Amino acid sequence: MRQWDLLVNTPMMGMLNMATDEVLLKSVANKTRLPTLRLYAWNPLCLSLGYGQRIREVDLDRIAEYGWGLVRRPTGGKAILHGNEITYSVALPRDHDLAQGDVVESYRRISEALLAGLHHLGLSPQSEKQAKGNRGLGPVCFEVPSHYEITADGKKLLGSAQLRRKIGILQHGTLPLHGDIALICDALVYPDEASRIAAKTIVRERATTLESVVGYRISWDEAASAIVSGFVETFDIEFTESTLTDDEHHAVDVLVDEQYAHSDWMNKR
Repeated sequence: MRQWDLLVNTPMMGMLNMATDEVLLKSVANKTRLPTLRLYAWNPLCLSLGYGQRIREVDLDRIAEYGWGLVRRPTGGKAILHGNEITYSVALPRDHDLAQGDVVESYRRISEALLAGLHHLGLSPQSEKQAKGNRGLGPVCFEVPSHYEITADGKKLLGSAQLRRKIGILQHGTLPLHGDIALICDALVYPDEASRIAAKTIVRERATTLESVVGYRISWDEAASAIVSGFVETFDIEFTESTLTDDEHHAVDVLVDEQYAHSDWMNKR
């Protein structure tokens, strides 16, 4: 069996979550940690922007009014409002077999475990390869197709993004559990309220939550257990439950101070 580390974290601020994922990638690449699956949540609700997304798309006044967080991810893609969801991340060294090939191939491999996890929750989801030239221009992640996106009932259910470096790959993604999938539109800039309402309609047509698909609310713990089972079965993994080391905690704090909390990082686009 493959030996991996498993981290299950309590809800944290967005900057801490992004810094933790990046530090885990470095630890895995340095061989001070096994390949790692991390499951986590967010507190408070937090809008995350893709690495190259423009800050001008964000309604900063509304975010401040609602008390939501704001962070820029190290991965690409569009905006996500993190709240009533479970988030996963996978950190792999560059020489790991699941990291081989191009981004599409590694997406496909990892999506197999995610699909298996969703089957444990009673779903029959699909993993659909993005059609060439079908990216779309909207600011919301869940209205824009991505490589091997996971859909249910014809709507996007689980979105992922990947960071590829010479040292390894980091892939993280989000599974909305319940609530209004279009709430994100309240955090973005639109020319008028009619445009915002129209955007919400589009998001609800294209994306969904786990509760909407199965017809009842599934707890965070139940969803986490299913995802772990999906990885175990798909990749023959034996997980060791783990926590951050003292050195990793320190590295997270430094990365937050020097990057994620820094205005240069947040406003770089």
